[in-house]
Amino acid sequence: MYFETFKTPGLAHNAYLIAYKQKGILIDPRRDIEEYLVSAQRNGIDIAYVLETHRQEDFILGSNAVKELLGAKIVGGNHDIFSHCDLKLKDGETFDVESFHIKVLHTPGHTPESVSYAFYQDGKEECWAVFTGDALFVGDAGRTDLPDIYRTKENAGILYDVIHQKILPLGPQTLIYPAHGAGSVCGGNIADFDNSTLGYEQSYNPVFTQDREQFIEHKAHERIPRPPYFNLMEEINLKGGEKLNSSSNTLKIMDAKEFSEAARAGIIIDTRLPEAFAGGHVKSSYSIWLEGLPVFGGYLIERETPIYLVLESASDLNTAFHHLTRIGMDNIRGVLTKNFESWRNAGLPIASSGTISPQNLKANLSKYYVLDVREISEFEDEGHIQGANHCYVGDLGRFIKQQSFDRPIVVTCSVGHRASLAVSILLKEGHQNVSNLLGGMTAWKQLGYPTKMKEQDRSFYYKIERSRPSPIELQLH
Repeated sequence: MYFETFKTPGLAHNAYLIAYKQKGILIDPRRDIEEYLVSAQRNGIDIAYVLETHRQEDFILGSNAVKELLGAKIVGGNHDIFSHCDLKLKDGETFDVESFHIKVLHTPGHTPESVSYAFYQDGKEECWAVFTGDALFVGDAGRTDLPDIYRTKENAGILYDVIHQKILPLGPQTLIYPAHGAGSVCGGNIADFDNSTLGYEQSYNPVFTQDREQFIEHKAHERIPRPPYFNLMEEINLKGGEKLNSSSNTLKIMDAKEFSEAARAGIIIDTRLPEAFAGGHVKSSYSIWLEGLPVFGGYLIERETPIYLVLESASDLNTAFHHLTRIGMDNIRGVLTKNFESWRNAGLPIASSGTISPQNLKANLSKYYVLDVREISEFEDEGHIQGANHCYVGDLGRFIKQQSFDRPIVVTCSVGHRASLAVSILLKEGHQNVSNLLGGMTAWKQLGYPTKMKEQDRSFYYKIERSRPSPIELQLH
C-alpha cells in the first residue's frame, strides 16, 4: 500500500493519495494538482478515483482538473451538491478499489452534504481509517454555522449525533484523516498534529468528552468569522472546481514607475512583515502578511479585482501566487521588482504608519483609542486591554463608518499581523494617527499587564447583522 498526505500551507488543508497495486485514490484535492501528479508518476500510480468529502468552502477543488487530465472518476454522496460526481453513493453504500473496501457515511452538520469514507483492507472486519472531511478533526469537530448561522445549534446537534452513531462505532483502532488541520477557518480549536485514532480522540476531543447539550453550547460559543470569499468557493466547487491555467512564471514583473501607474486601477497587497510595512510602504496599499493571503486576501479582493503585489523577496512570488489562486483570485497583474527597495530608490512617495510598544501604551493608556481586531472568542475568553473596543478585522470596513475616533488609534491583535492589516485599512479610509501594538496581546500578557474578560457590550460583533446563509446553501439545503 502507498499512502501520502499533502498539506497546503496557509489553508491548513490536507489531501490524501492512497494506492494499492498502483491504482490510486485521491481525496479532496486542491486546484493546483501538480504536486499530486508528480507523486503519482514517481511512484507509478494511476489515479483512478477522486473522493470528495464535501463541497469545501475555503479553497477551489481540483477534482475536475484531475478528471480532465487523467480520466479519474469523481465520487461523492447522494446530495444535489454532488451532482457533478460520476458516482453518487447513498449513506451506507460501499465500493471496492483493489483490496480497499470503502463505505460511504453521510455525516452532515458542518455542511448538509458532508460524507466520510471508512476504509477496510484485505477483507478485514475492523476499519483501518476514516477520511472525515470537516466533520471530525483531530481535537475538534467542524464548525456548524456555515449552512445557516441561525441554525448553528441545530447543526451542532446533528453533527454530534452522526459522529456518535456512524463514526464512533468504527472502533478505537480507526485512524482519523481530516481535510483540515490546525489554523483552518473550518474549525475552532483543531489540534496541532496531523492524524489520530478514534480511541485517542475519545480522551480529549469535545465531541466525545462533552454530552450533547454541552457540545451544542460549545459550538454556539465558537462564532468563527466567515470570510466572504466562501460564497465564491461554494459556487465553483458545485461544479467540481476549476482548472488553474496560469503559473507564477507568467506574472509581470514591473519597475517602480510602471507599477505606480498600473496599480492605480487595482489593489496593492504588501506581504512584508508588520514592522517593514510600518516603516515605509506604497500609499493606499494593504498589509497582508504572506501566510495570511489565503484568508484575508479573500476579505479584500473581488475575483475581477486587478492585484498588484509587493513582496518581501522574489522567493515569495510562487507562494503568493498559489495562496491567491487557490481561493480564485487569479487576476494578478503585476509584481514590484526588487520589492520595496526599487520603490524607495526611485524616489516615489513613501507612506508610513505608527508602532507602539506595550510599555508605552500602558503608561499612556487613557490617551489612546484601543481597537482589538481579534476574533470575538479571543477578545472575550483570552482577555483584552481594559477599555478596548472590539471589531474583528474582517468587519472593519463597516465599523469605521459607524465609529468616531476622538483619540489616536492603537490597534492590537495576538502579535501584530492582523493589526497591521487593520492599520492599513484605517489609513486607506483617511485615519492618519494609527499605530500597531507590536507584539500584541502576547507581549502585553508576557509583561504581566492586566487584562479584562468578556465585556460583550463593547464588541462590534453584537452591533452588526451576522452573515446569512449563502444563496447556494439556501437553494440546496
